[in-house]
Amino acid sequence: MRKVAVLGGGHSKFCFNSPKTSVEMLSEVAMDAIIESNLKPKDIQAINVGNVLGDFSEGQGMVQSFVANDIGCFNVPATRFEGACASGSIALRDAYMWVASGYYDIVLVGGVERATAMGTALATRTFAMFGDSRYEFPAGFTFPAAFGLLAHLYADRYGIPLERLKEQMAAVSVQSHEYGLKNPNAQIHKEITKADVLKSFMVTTPIQLQDACPFSDGAAAVILASEEVAKKLTNKPVYITGIGQTSSGKLSSQYKYLPRIRARELAAEQAYKMAGLTPKDIDVCELHDCFSIAAIIAAEGLGFFEFGKAGEAWERGETRLGGKIPINLSGGLKSKGHPIGATGVSQAYELTRQLRGQMADQGRQVEGAKHALMDTLGGDGVLVSVIFSAE
Repeated sequence: MRKVAVLGGGHSKFCFNSPKTSVEMLSEVAMDAIIESNLKPKDIQAINVGNVLGDFSEGQGMVQSFVANDIGCFNVPATRFEGACASGSIALRDAYMWVASGYYDIVLVGGVERATAMGTALATRTFAMFGDSRYEFPAGFTFPAAFGLLAHLYADRYGIPLERLKEQMAAVSVQSHEYGLKNPNAQIHKEITKADVLKSFMVTTPIQLQDACPFSDGAAAVILASEEVAKKLTNKPVYITGIGQTSSGKLSSQYKYLPRIRARELAAEQAYKMAGLTPKDIDVCELHDCFSIAAIIAAEGLGFFEFGKAGEAWERGETRLGGKIPINLSGGLKSKGHPIGATGVSQAYELTRQLRGQMADQGRQVEGAKHALMDTLGGDGVLVSVIFSAE
């Protein structure tokens, strides 16, 4: 297996109600990635695209093919990946495999979504397709309900009064907005307080509106290349050193393990083992905080904190810049936004820039960062973990 590096990247501003189509958004960031990588479109040998709801939001089911055409990558394989919110991460993992195997030297990985075009009702319905449509959805069990259930189970499992857990969840949202303010690509540039979270609309107990990420439009892209190619094109290569993907089926089949997500722990274990690292070696993390309770559960599943203790860690500032493990300095899904097909690629974009020291001008650089971990959750339990390491 060859070493695989991330070259350049491109990232749109995540937003509500983009005037651009998915093809336009992704084509723009793909060209940004190609130019930043000191490449030309003809150098791209394959294109992997994460896109989930193009069929429903725009009636466009072949985003990858039209992007390839528009950026001048003619006659190369362009493949669409769908794994709910982990789609972009699955596209990234597949591209890694192709380059590591030696079959391709340079692969473009992109992700895009235009979810807000559907409106709340249709977007909610289509998002729910990635849970169990036979039993969960007919019972009203959408993802807010699922994470509400996990919050109740978490409180019960670890003996945390629900009102106390809500305060810990609020600390997650407050921090996300603090760093989202510093990210020019973030959808929400608004400071919030704990009081703002706790008085916001109740979505499904105990999850309130300010515990939830928004629907989003946006795109992101990165270029993966072999070590030999990377060393010719950049003096700051960032390598993918560990990668893991697992799945654990519908929530009802996981009841003995909840609120922990077994697939996450297994995927992270795969990535740590492959990279030869432990959670203590990770300098910065981008994890899946579709709801504030999801961030708490993820931080524990990734090995950063003891089970039942991550909420306290957020309150103590251990997840902030300069803390034990800086988490979601991009603003996370909560503030940066969550265009689901693009989310994993956006995480990769953010972390490679952290490892290259390119976030100082935005006031969110982790000094001396060498190892970074991304965590993306798809549906009821598809997990992808990726570790990046600076040379």
